Amino acid sequence: MMQPLNFDPSFPPLLNGRPVLEPHDPFAAAIAACQGAETEAGDFFWSCSTGEISFAVVLEPEVTRARAQEMLFVLMVACADALGAISPPELAITWNWPAEIYGNGGRLGSVRLAMSETEDAQGAPEWMVVGVSLALKPRDESEPGLNPNSTTLWDEGAVEMEAVPALESLSRHFLTWVHRWETDGFGPVHEAWLFRCDGYRKQVEGGESTGEFVGLDDCGNLLLKTGAGTKSMGVQAALASDTVMSPMSGTGAVAPSAT
Repeated sequence: MMQPLNFDPSFPPLLNGRPVLEPHDPFAAAIAACQGAETEAGDFFWSCSTGEISFAVVLEPEVTRARAQEMLFVLMVACADALGAISPPELAITWNWPAEIYGNGGRLGSVRLAMSETEDAQGAPEWMVVGVSLALKPRDESEPGLNPNSTTLWDEGAVEMEAVPALESLSRHFLTWVHRWETDGFGPVHEAWLFRCDGYRKQVEGGESTGEFVGLDDCGNLLLKTGAGTKSMGVQAALASDTVMSPMSGTGAVAPSAT
């Protein structure tokens, strides 16, 4: 028998849980609350759905817009750590730039980012929202594997995972990585993110761009080596256009170093 959903999850003290009932989206709910001045930093909007792991957290950056977008990568690295701690060891979490997340090569979901259009006197956005949505359980009775481009955590062997304990784990790992970012800068996040990126050091394509993915700059923008030289692709422009830089077929990878 399915257990009733726990509406009193244990989030870290710095986060204030705000449940969001289906079919509403926590990310959209958080943005609306920010626009209506009905929220504050640390509010953690989480989906009450038992079929997905989805949340959005409100932040008040003290850095410029270019630096604030680094939270996208902080959250992705935190997701990998959290899922690694509660998933079977055979589940490989990877991603493509800028925000698509995969489990054993099938798409699990993505990370999202939104910022206020206005900025404070120091040039920082007045608010920002970063969130993630991952497929936990199949939505229908179709046979697993019929759509090889997408998957769920259950389909990849995490059959004992439930939404609320996963959200609790994600919230803790997110704050851990935020603290490391505040202490050590973007460097450790940058390194951990590249280690799991499918497209790193491969020929990739997305939108109208093709080239070798040679790395990220200091704010997470993609560095693409083309015949005309190396160009930078902006995170926020890619998110706005739904661009995903995916490896081209037949391009081998040089495994990035974990050290």
